[in-house]
Amino acid sequence: MWVGRAVLWALIVVIVVNGVRAPFERFTQDQNAQTPVTPENSGFPVQEAAGFANQFAAVYLNFDATNPEQRDERLTAFLAPGVERRFGWNGYGRMSAGAVQFQSIDVAADNENATVVVSFQSGSKRWLLSVPVYHSGDRFVVSGRPALLPAPAVADLPAVANLDRDNNLEDQLRPTLEGFFKAYASGNAAELRLYATDGALIEGLGGAFTLAQLTDVIVPVGGEASRSITAVVVWAVPAPPVAAVPSADPAADPAAQPAGLEQAYQLSMERQGEKWLVGRIQGAGRSVG
Repeated sequence: MWVGRAVLWALIVVIVVNGVRAPFERFTQDQNAQTPVTPENSGFPVQEAAGFANQFAAVYLNFDATNPEQRDERLTAFLAPGVERRFGWNGYGRMSAGAVQFQSIDVAADNENATVVVSFQSGSKRWLLSVPVYHSGDRFVVSGRPALLPAPAVADLPAVANLDRDNNLEDQLRPTLEGFFKAYASGNAAELRLYATDGALIEGLGGAFTLAQLTDVIVPVGGEASRSITAVVVWAVPAPPVAAVPSADPAADPAAQPAGLEQAYQLSMERQGEKWLVGRIQGAGRSVG
């Protein structure tokens, strides 16, 4: 009888232990599956490879048949000795590209070869360029033909609901904001202090631009002591100096006229007595309304 009881209790203990352990193991397995594995640092100089590929792309993607030797000479700094300097270009036509930026890198298992992908813009389109590179010590070389790839399309921007706007406060703040943005454009510290809260550190644009227009003021309904508002302004960008040409009419030249650039700002404003003062200014986020 005692032997039977011992066997029964042993069986009960085994069942309980397995019942507790199984869910725990499943939980830890799920946690391990959901946690991304961070690869160890291979030591490959990613930043240097990105800079090398960016510079190469800026030379490779710009060519002009009227002066092919210029590109040939510049490509020498990126190609191995003996490689044909036209590097796949037939010497005809013209191409212009800019805004080259590093996108990604795929380092090979040997830790010496990698494929660097950069983005660039040519005309009205964005593209990607895949550049194979070889690394040895602190030196790089383009190790094969690049490849043009399509850039991802722009994201679909979902509609947002219109805000409940405080029209009365918008009208009230307009004169204050016009004065603030004039001071912000000039960078005059004494003038900026008239519109800023105590302790706010606001640096202006140093006179590089002037306020052409305060286009819109968007004040959502909110508290009486503070609001986060959006202001849309048009900056007047000074025209560049025009070379003195007696026969030229500067008034007829669009490039000789001041440019206007519309931009949006988000301001944190606080009410102090009867005044609304700016505590912080930054670029606005998603357009509202």
